[in-house]
Amino acid sequence: MRKKSGFTIVEQAIVLVPEFEKVVHKLEQQVTLRGQSESTLKNYIRRIALFVVHFEKLPEDIDPEEINEYLVSLARDPKSPSRSSFKHMVYGLRGQEVINLKISDIDFERKTIHIRQSKYKKDRIVPLADSMAVGLKKYLTAENPHICLFNGKEADGRYSVRGLSWVMRENLKKTTITKDVSLHALRHSYATHLLEQGLNIVTLKELLGHAVITTTMIYLHVAQCPLIKTHSPLDTLYNYSRNADKV
Repeated sequence: MRKKSGFTIVEQAIVLVPEFEKVVHKLEQQVTLRGQSESTLKNYIRRIALFVVHFEKLPEDIDPEEINEYLVSLARDPKSPSRSSFKHMVYGLRGQEVINLKISDIDFERKTIHIRQSKYKKDRIVPLADSMAVGLKKYLTAENPHICLFNGKEADGRYSVRGLSWVMRENLKKTTITKDVSLHALRHSYATHLLEQGLNIVTLKELLGHAVITTTMIYLHVAQCPLIKTHSPLDTLYNYSRNADKV
């Protein structure tokens, strides 16, 4: 990520606090010894650099209370690119599928997302809605991930399912919803809404990545569908891709 000055956030941190360059070198050594990926290293350094730039001093010189206040302000920020993108991405996908996504799996030109080796070791292609594409582009510009779409604290640089659940819980606190809602409930809502909009059951099975159609048919009992329309899978996929921002 580059600021208007032309410097990356890490370069800014080194200019503001020259001693930070030694911290970067030490982190490079630690990550190498642990056998962690380069994307993990870049993510660690960038996150620490954000602290250095904000406080204009090394992390060990920052008061714990200051750090807590800083983290809380970030967590509560509704404009956070990561949280906004998660909100869109988990709608229809399994949590494990979200954290396994790589940047290369997103095709903005074809408006598709490639889910690789998910449950049952199956690959599938799902539509990328225009509204989701806008959010993802903002996220990529702001967060600058390298391989994984969502960087996290896992050894291989990925986000964790537990982290996704935390984002879900934090967002629920801002609503009037009182019943227990899990991360997977968004996937159920996705399926139900598509059926109610007229998506045929066979295409829905493929979008959800179900092994057998009997699993998908459970949603027929939940969706309020006076008539389940039948279209060819290609027609349905086109219509959904065009109108997915309304779902």
